[in-house]
Amino acid sequence: MLLFVRMRQFASLLVLGLAMGACETVAEVEPKQEEQDTPAVVYTIKKGSHYSDKNGLKQVTTSSLKFEVTFDNSAVYTTVVANNQADINKLYGLSDCNSSHHVNSARFGWRWYNNRLELLAYTYLNKQWDYKLLGSVPIGEAVVCELRMEDGKYVFVLNGNEVEMPRACQGAGAGYQLYPYFGGDETAPRDITITIKELN
Repeated sequence: MLLFVRMRQFASLLVLGLAMGACETVAEVEPKQEEQDTPAVVYTIKKGSHYSDKNGLKQVTTSSLKFEVTFDNSAVYTTVVANNQADINKLYGLSDCNSSHHVNSARFGWRWYNNRLELLAYTYLNKQWDYKLLGSVPIGEAVVCELRMEDGKYVFVLNGNEVEMPRACQGAGAGYQLYPYFGGDETAPRDITITIKELN
């Protein structure tokens, strides 16, 4: 009987030892690293220019483009010719359907019009341009813009307001990045700075 009790104690100790040993050999799990935050980029359109200072060629293939934009007081302007005040400046987007942006493209537009900063959906569809007003945004506050490429349509989103525009192709958007641009007919009447931060 004593032998049986001792064997049970030994077996219990053996099981406990194996369990502890197993715990000691478990590999440590490294905490998931946070995705790197994309830094904000400040684009400057110099007085007398159309193009911003950062506008290198960048190929883009994506189903959506989401970003945060902040305009400062430099976005308040008056055009030389009064009728040009309604012209749409370009903010951010892409050419599409593997074509030139003057053939197929989608981007947000902006303008200082009727004493407010307006954002617009702006597209080219088989060389024909079109636009729709999305709404007005405050100076100095970051707002989130989203552009989705869906089969046969673009979906622009601003502050929960969605606007659809027709699209010439299917699947993911394929083309090149389009950056801030002033005009319209006129060039920038002053240095204009726009801060854009891409979001995941």
